Formats: sequence, structure tokens, C-alpha cells
Amino acid sequence: MRADADRLLDILEAIDAIQKEATSRADFDANKMVRVWCLHHIVVIGEAAARVSEALRARHSEVPWRRVVAMRNAVVHGYFQVDWDEVWNVVERELAPLRRTLGDVLATEKNEA
Repeated sequence: MRADADRLLDILEAIDAIQKEATSRADFDANKMVRVWCLHHIVVIGEAAARVSEALRARHSEVPWRRVVAMRNAVVHGYFQVDWDEVWNVVERELAPLRRTLGDVLATEKNEA
């Protein structure tokens, strides 16, 4: 079984991967591979978040765990109804704050270990 720290690193790596490729809305709209890349990594983020222990989730309620997992569920279970505007909104507005928060969580957890 993977440790919570590993799952947090998976999320951080997926965010970094998205931010590397999704450089602008114009590119996102014009390039199907960028959209699919982002969608795939959003699924990875949600999968990893869903598998973070309840104890860590309880200690770090500042992370919107349910929203992260809900986005993954919406993408996976409604693939042919993906709202690309919402995906871009997540890429543009949600990932950077999530990355900062999870970076803090990871640092806190390492310091307390």
C-alpha cells in the first residue's frame, strides 16, 4: 500500500504536468492532445486524493478533498459530456492554489513524522 506522502507527490506531479502543457486557453482549445492530457491528469489527481487516508484528510481539512474527487468522478462517469470550460477553469484557477496547499501539507506531514 502506498503512503499518503506518495499520493500527495502523485498529485503534485500531475499538477506540474498539466501546468507545463496547458500554457494558454487558445492552445487548450486548439489542441485536443492538450485537453486530453489535462483531463488524464485531473483523473490522476482525483484518484490519488480519493486514496489519501481519512486521518490525513481530517488533519488537513483546508484541502477541498471532496471537490477534487468529485471532479474526477464527473470526468470519468460523464466523459462524453465534459464541460471543457469547467476543465479550463480548474486548470487556470484551481490547480495553483491546490498545489500550494498540498505542498504545505506535505511539508507539515514530513516535519511531524
